[in-house]
Formats: sequence, C-alpha cells, structure tokens
Amino acid sequence: MVIVMMQNSIGLRSADLTAEAGDIKYVWEKSRFSYILTIIRYDYHFEHDLSEFVFEEIDSWIQANPINQGPNWRCSQEISLRIFNWCYALYYYQNAHALTEERWQKIQQVIYASLHHVYHHIDFSRIAVRNNHAITETLFLALSNILFPFIPETKRWSKDGVKWLEKEIDYQIYDDGTFLQFSMNYHRVVVQLLSLGISIFEKNKRQFSDVVYQKAYKSVNFLYQCMQDQNGWLPNYGSNDGALFFPLTDADYRDYRPQLNTLHQILTGKSLSMNDEIREDYHWVGGEIKKEHFQPIVKKQGIQSFDIGGYYLCRVGDLFTFIRCGNHKDRPAQADNLHIDIWYKGENVLRDSGTYQYNTSPEKLNYFMGTTSHNTVMVGEHSQMQKGGRFIWYFWSQKREASWKETEDAFVFTGTISAFRQLNHQALHKRILKINKHKPVWMVRDIINGLDSHRKKQIWHPNNLKLKISCNDQQPTFFDSLNSDYYGLLELKQSLSFEFDKSIETKIELIFR
Repeated sequence: MVIVMMQNSIGLRSADLTAEAGDIKYVWEKSRFSYILTIIRYDYHFEHDLSEFVFEEIDSWIQANPINQGPNWRCSQEISLRIFNWCYALYYYQNAHALTEERWQKIQQVIYASLHHVYHHIDFSRIAVRNNHAITETLFLALSNILFPFIPETKRWSKDGVKWLEKEIDYQIYDDGTFLQFSMNYHRVVVQLLSLGISIFEKNKRQFSDVVYQKAYKSVNFLYQCMQDQNGWLPNYGSNDGALFFPLTDADYRDYRPQLNTLHQILTGKSLSMNDEIREDYHWVGGEIKKEHFQPIVKKQGIQSFDIGGYYLCRVGDLFTFIRCGNHKDRPAQADNLHIDIWYKGENVLRDSGTYQYNTSPEKLNYFMGTTSHNTVMVGEHSQMQKGGRFIWYFWSQKREASWKETEDAFVFTGTISAFRQLNHQALHKRILKINKHKPVWMVRDIINGLDSHRKKQIWHPNNLKLKISCNDQQPTFFDSLNSDYYGLLELKQSLSFEFDKSIETKIELIFR
C-alpha cells in the first residue's frame, strides 16, 4: 500500500467551545468508537451479527471526515483511540461477510494516515502536554508493528514508540504509584492503556522494560487502596472528563473494579474479584505476564501515606478517609490541597464536587476547578492559587509537611501547605485531622498564618443528612452548591461553611438513622 501525503497537513481549525456547536468533547466522544465495543459484546453474548452496522458506522465516519481535515483530526489521542477501537471490530468480525475487500482497503488507508499523523505530531504531547495523551499516542506507535506489520514504516514507528512510552510511564507515574495529573479517572485511563499494551506484548512474546511493570503494579495498588469494595467507586478527585476508553463490562462508569482487576490479574495471575461481570473486562483484554508474577495486592486497614503524590488514607472498618496534601512538581489541575473525602460502606458522605465540563462558562470553570468546590479553606473569595486561562494556575500550592500519628484512641493527620501566595508569599494553611478509632467522629482544626487581615471560611460538601457538622463558636452558613458525578451532568446540592479569623475547630459526626 502506498499513500502519498504531506507531512505537515493540517485539519480545519475549530474552537473547543462555540455557542453554535457546543463542547468539542461531544464531537470527539462518538468518534472514539468506544460504543462499538458494546455492540461486539452484545453479539458475543447473544450470538448475533451486527457487523454490517458496525462497518457502516466506520464507512460513514470515513466519508464525513477526510484525512487531516476537521475536528476529528485535531487531537492525536483521539486518532489513536479511534484506531484501537476499530481494531477490536476488525479482529472480532474478521470472518464476517460485511468486511469486504473494498472496506478493508478504505480502513487501511485511514489507519496508515492515522499512524503517520500521530508519529509526525508526537512532540506536542511528549513535550508540550506530557500527560495521558502522550501515553495513549506512544502506545499506539509502540503497538503499530504488531497490529499492522504490513506497513513498512511501523518498524521505525514502533521502535520509537516503545522508547517514548517507557520514558513517559517512568516520568508520569510516580514511585509511590500516584499519577502526575492528580486525577483518579485519568489514572484509570492509564491503567486501561497499560493493560492493553502489556497484554498485546505478552501475546506476541515481547516485553517492555521492567519500569513499566513496576509502575503498573504500583498504580493498581494506589487506586485499589482508594477504592470502595462495595461498589468500586473512588473519590471523584481531580479532573474527570468522563473518559472510559474501552467499556468492556456493564459496570457503572464510576466503578473501577473491572479495570483494576484486569491489570492486577495480568501482573499477578490472581483476580481481585470473583464476580464474573467484573471479570469480563479481563477476558476481553487479558494476557498474564510470563515473567515472575507480582504478589497479589491486599486492601489495608489503618493509615497509609503516598507521600510523593500527596495522598493520605485512613481505613477503619467500613469508614474511609481520604486527604490530599501534595507538592506540585507537575501542573496542578484543581485548587484542592488539604481536601478531605469521607466514605461509609461505599457511600461518599463528604464529597468532592467533581468537574462538570472543560468547555463551559468561566463561572462554572472557576467553581469546579477552584477551592469553593472542595472540603478545605478559602480566604475571602480567593482560591488557594490564582486562576489563569483554561487549565492554568499561578502561585502553585505546595506541601510543607504531612504526617500521620497513631494514639490509643485516634489516627491524627497533620498537614501544612504554602497557599494563597497571590495574597502573601509567606501564607500557610495548617490542618489537623483527628479520626476517632472507636466511633465515627472526625475533629478538624484549621489554622491560617500570614493573612490576618482577611476573613476565611471553612467549606464542607456533605452528600446527605448522615453527617452532622458543627462548630462550637457559630452556626453554619448554608449555600446552594453544584455537583457533577458524571461529565456534563449537573445537580444542585446544599453545602455549608464557617467563617473564622485565624483558626477554627469543627466536629464531623456520622449519624446512623
């Protein structure tokens, strides 16, 4: 196959948000073709053949999206994901009458153009962006010679892709298993990509460097320790654009069990779940590593510290407390340092408000990305950092100290951050959280230094009436707040705050009714 195309071809320019077209996210979402995995699963379980419909969908997309033109050729990650999902269809329906020679040739032209585009634009994600986009795109290149060995250039593209992917995994996943984007969902994105890449390499008797497997294992451990066994949910922490690249079960979007179980089983040879619906994801992806397996991961009770990423966990029976106290070596997404999440039996009783949308009004962006939507402290109407354009923050907050101490009756966390530096470079916020071992009570003390002339407010976002939040000095101020459990969906909630001058102590109680 020979295709002549310009190396620097550019698609049509289009904005991420316009009044007429709306959020570009909704344009890209269907063009990822993740939905055809649901159709493939349906055909498998019910012994149907919807291959004609699937290939008509691909035909239609090719017709409507000429190579390197329009919004669906703007982002190399979107291009990579689309071809990954087409590969599922090409493999599953390889013997279907619907896969004609004419269709095969058209699809192969787009695959070649996609690889060519990603390879020749890879520096943007590797140098300018350096997040899950770079991992997706370098994985696409790394697998290209296995998936498309009949394309001569994939020998070079694959070799470079492996080298770049290994470098990105080593850089983006910290040594404690946390992730540079400070986001649970983007970390799950990486887990899915690692599962796909490791599995395909194993099936073709290839191996990545050891660091890929080590960082993959540590990633599963961190996310699993944050996961609620009752439903697979994690704190809705950090940026969340609704991404689930490969939906291979019927599980809820917020349920991380299928994806964590798959990578865990690939690495350890053992399943985290005996639920067949959860394990279906592994059966579509899995391929256990041939090298020596890692030890199965066990959910830990008590306290844990993930100091590099800046996460501090406490699990006491059915109660789970999550605390953020971190440095920002890499770009922060939300102004949420010293945020607290509380869970009981899988229910998020003290919540993070989520993300809502990336392309929405400035007011909503400032709310969801800012400090107001988190369980921490504001100074006047100022977030912990100063908001710039889009995803930019100035005066990054930084951890000064963070530690756990265990006493006979409690687990005590102490954390201090440098914050509100747009107001005073020396300003500090110290939070002391005392978690009772014997009853569901949390005592929270906040101290602000360096901002004596400013009024402060301690903000809380309870999810229901099971929490009683009180301060001896005053009554709370209730206010209407916003919450988004899923991208693009908005719900009205009621939250509360307490005003204070320099310090405040608050009691949080879980009420059983």
